[in-house]
Amino acid sequence: MRKKVFFSSLLIFFTCSIFSQGVAATPEYIKELTSNWKGERFEDGRPKVSDALLKRIKNIQIEEAWGYLRSKGYHNQYDGEWKILHPDQVMSGRVLTAQYMPLRPDFKEVVKVQGGKEKRDTIGGSNSWPIEILEPGDVYVADGYGRIIDGTLIGSNLGNAIYTNSQNGVIFDGGVRDVAGLLNIEGFNGWYRGDDPSYLAEQMLTSINNPIRIGRAIVLPGDVVLANQHGVIFIPSHFVAELVISSEVVGLRDLFGFQRLREKTYTPGQIDTKWTDAIKADFLKWLKEYPNAQLPMTRKELDDYLKEHYN
Repeated sequence: MRKKVFFSSLLIFFTCSIFSQGVAATPEYIKELTSNWKGERFEDGRPKVSDALLKRIKNIQIEEAWGYLRSKGYHNQYDGEWKILHPDQVMSGRVLTAQYMPLRPDFKEVVKVQGGKEKRDTIGGSNSWPIEILEPGDVYVADGYGRIIDGTLIGSNLGNAIYTNSQNGVIFDGGVRDVAGLLNIEGFNGWYRGDDPSYLAEQMLTSINNPIRIGRAIVLPGDVVLANQHGVIFIPSHFVAELVISSEVVGLRDLFGFQRLREKTYTPGQIDTKWTDAIKADFLKWLKEYPNAQLPMTRKELDDYLKEHYN
């Protein structure tokens, strides 16, 4: 009898622990996940990378970001082979994550009950819950495990709601419907696996702002995503500032190298290998004369970076 009481108590304890986790991750858990970030945060705990950095990162090439992250030991942040609403456009933003799984009625009921406790709308579909909490500059990133038929996470109605709240777009490892309607939402963009006229069915939301997998990439809430026609890369928030300026300096190095090659000051072999001290000195002199208005960063940011990396 005592054993039965003990195991019943244990079951209740674990059940309560599961419920206490909620549909959405707590701010405390998100802060633990992103503890390397030392800056401002949203109320939900996600790092708030500045709008200025989100704008600047759009000019960074995927390969540059990929190389930087690999140099830091982060080898699983990129994924490719997407359908894109507007492939000629670049998107960046702060990630809000959502995970979907195949529908299981008993689990769906648990999610619905917990969503009600979190004061979420339990009348409509739970796929609207992540959309309701999007902030300006967010990108809604969803793990739909690649499902397209009956896995269409949004159509034009939810697409309009997403853009209204975030002024941004989506990255879905899954499907969308009503592409024609989505294309008509000015400013909205999306990376997705495929489109289908079917509605979302036999699929359910299981969590918001928890770690998810997008293809071969791992994504945490508050990461910054850079997405273009060549793929998507998810950048840990604490790396964004250094990645941006280091990539911008690489871009300036390239401009210097192209100019000196056209002038025939150096050979391709000299520019394409480790620079000599003389070429470095020439580059630093060239940077000092470079117009401030054309720099991608402030002169102070550039000077501080050069002091640390070129002295």
